[in-house]
Amino acid sequence: MASVPLPALYFSLSSNVNSRTKHPIRSLSTGFRNQRFSHFVCRAASVTFRDLDADDFRHPLDRQNTLLLRAIPGLNDIGKALLGTVSEQIMLLENIGTSVLVSENQLPELHQLMVEAARILNIEAPDLYIRQSPVPNAYTLAVSGKKPFVVVHTSLVELLSRKEFQAVLAHELGHLKCDHGVWLTFANILTLGAYTVPGVGGLIAQRLEEQLLRWLRAAELTCDRAALLVAQDPKVVVSVLMKLAGGCPSLSDQLNVDAFLEQARSYDKASSSPVGWYIRNAQTRQLSHPLPVLRAREIDEWSRSQEYRSLLKHAIEVNSAQKV
Repeated sequence: MASVPLPALYFSLSSNVNSRTKHPIRSLSTGFRNQRFSHFVCRAASVTFRDLDADDFRHPLDRQNTLLLRAIPGLNDIGKALLGTVSEQIMLLENIGTSVLVSENQLPELHQLMVEAARILNIEAPDLYIRQSPVPNAYTLAVSGKKPFVVVHTSLVELLSRKEFQAVLAHELGHLKCDHGVWLTFANILTLGAYTVPGVGGLIAQRLEEQLLRWLRAAELTCDRAALLVAQDPKVVVSVLMKLAGGCPSLSDQLNVDAFLEQARSYDKASSSPVGWYIRNAQTRQLSHPLPVLRAREIDEWSRSQEYRSLLKHAIEVNSAQKV
């Protein structure tokens, strides 16, 4: 029986944490039935963003809230107090000791998906571990002086299509590409119990927690963009988010991305009134991730933006020039 994993330095794509209850809120995922690892086949060709910088796709809310975090005095000192060398080693050994390391000789199809996703985003591929768990989840761990690695639960591998699985990997790579490690470490630890840390007052911790969660929700929007840059099809990313919102394997062939996007627009309309706006903020304030419908709407809009089209066009031109 697998032991319960310790908190990772990065929050995952596929779970939400409510800081008021201090318990993970499980997100359901669905996928294609009877799918196995051997069904994973890498795309023959994809547009590679050879000179991609994190700020090329960073969400405006991510930029804004990062500046606000940097303005908080003493935040780095608090982080050092919360996370020391021993804690890092515990997290590292707990994760790699209970998982399977993916490589060219171990689950090679999954290894190929990670290598391709990292190549597209112009980033060094981290290690990838597959961990036995019935809870669909994926997260990234970055320990000082160690190579970062991504952990994906077996249930998530089984529940997503090949393209969706790679989009999840790309989302996690987005955290590394954007150097989210420091702030995500603070957010994770504060959310999971900073009130008990000596020297950090409850009121201070609560205010930090609110600010960090606000930033974390914005960072997730940035990483959804990284997923789109790799998938290069907005319906793939929206499909992942739809499956996180609700579904089951027996209904996977009936799920409709367009209907989910219409649901997202309905949510926007319903929350546009003063009362709706208040309820929406109360609903999301204590969450580590934006609501799936909001993420779906965001990525759908960005996929049709001039910013995304310019990135894609530039990448195509660079790729073509290098082939000549």
